[in-house]
Amino acid sequence: MLVRFAYLAVPHAFAARRLLPMTNREKDIEILALRHQLTVLRRQLGDQRPRLRPEDRALLAALLVPLARATLRRF
Repeated sequence: MLVRFAYLAVPHAFAARRLLPMTNREKDIEILALRHQLTVLRRQLGDQRPRLRPEDRALLAALLVPLARATLRRF
């Protein structure tokens, strides 16, 4: 499982590095495109829920920690 997590984390690290020089407008456009992709996938799945593997959950948790901290600081 640790190898799978590393396999998933490395490409995401490079993707995050790619976001640094982007403007806010470019990031907003990418977010809109990703939201559209999610909408299409949800439409295709219907009532089914996507099945997350443990390494997917770990990666999502690791990505959301800084977001949660930033949100808590606002309050």
